[in-house]
Amino acid sequence: MPEARHPILVVDDDVSMCLLVGRILEKEGHIVTACYSGAEAMKLLRERRFDVMLLDLGLPDMSGLDLLTVWRGRNSTKVIVITADDTAETLITAIRNDAYLYIRKPFEPDQLRDLVTAALAAPEAQPIEVISAKPEWLELSVPCTREAAERIDQFMRQVKIELPQEEREGVAQAFRELLMNAVEWGGGLDPRRRVRISLLRTKRMLQYRVFDPGPGFRPEGLQHAAISNAPGDMFSHEAVRMEKGMRPGGLGLMMVRAVADELLYNEKHNEVIFIKYLDQAADGPEADKGVAGI
Repeated sequence: MPEARHPILVVDDDVSMCLLVGRILEKEGHIVTACYSGAEAMKLLRERRFDVMLLDLGLPDMSGLDLLTVWRGRNSTKVIVITADDTAETLITAIRNDAYLYIRKPFEPDQLRDLVTAALAAPEAQPIEVISAKPEWLELSVPCTREAAERIDQFMRQVKIELPQEEREGVAQAFRELLMNAVEWGGGLDPRRRVRISLLRTKRMLQYRVFDPGPGFRPEGLQHAAISNAPGDMFSHEAVRMEKGMRPGGLGLMMVRAVADELLYNEKHNEVIFIKYLDQAADGPEADKGVAGI
């Protein structure tokens, strides 16, 4: 059994859910306390310190979001929202009120264990600023840390996207690649600097925008990336990576290009727009003239 024994609070009016979560986490050696209402949770939080709170949103006496708003990270308790409600409004409200992570019901035991482990291992979370919380226009300012980027990636994967599962996964991977590049290369992993990201949604398209605080890059300077290879050549960049002492890889931007219907960079190459059309009959920019941000 693991040596670490962390106090964890589970707040859910579903007794069977509390028992299930308790069994999963107690096997990891954690000390689990369960309660079934917002009022009871507030009482426990005032009396004791918990490292993590797993919070359902559908409580009998108040919304879990109301509890999150009132508590807002006091005692350094990291909150994992656990619910079946995955609307964009709910997700952004949870982020705005300092929820650390989000897990959707139903979930696998390994998913829960991994999220709790990540929350316990992470340093004190840097605040994520919500600039726009409209369902059709989500916009965030994210500190340039891997921890913050992982949190945003996990949140954004919960947002409903009207695409087949395989395409949804491709879009999610492409967004992650653009976000990580912005945080690591553009922001230099400096928590004092921020990346600005947005997701715009219309009936016919998704548009991700990622702006980083760095100086940008020159495409001709990316000889270590697969996008610099000649047509039909998949491996020339690997020789460059070996010369530079870099690990194998460099396929990220090529994957992003393969998934995107349109991919646009500004002149400095520190801002990128990724477009995916939901109606493939509209396969060009003329299809959505007048969409904000294009």
